[in-house]
Amino acid sequence: MERVEAELFTDGGNNAVVRLPPRRFPGVLIQGDSLSVIRSEVADVLEACDQGDLAGARETAGLLLAILDELLARYTATLDAHQVPRPY
Repeated sequence: MERVEAELFTDGGNNAVVRLPPRRFPGVLIQGDSLSVIRSEVADVLEACDQGDLAGARETAGLLLAILDELLARYTATLDAHQVPRPY
């Protein structure tokens, strides 16, 4: 393990926006439990597709998209507030 200083752009709670050295752009720190939930939802989409349940797959994919849209909105708002250019 290596200890480094990081720039914290948001509160230190879930989905914190941080920049690690020597990175040019900040990233989003996703807690392990949140990552596990996202992974589980993706697995549910694949399972629904395998079973031909396109409505179920679409519903779960919609939930995932909402989660990711919220993360991206927080990320872009944080970058804008700190006048950091977007990496995309």
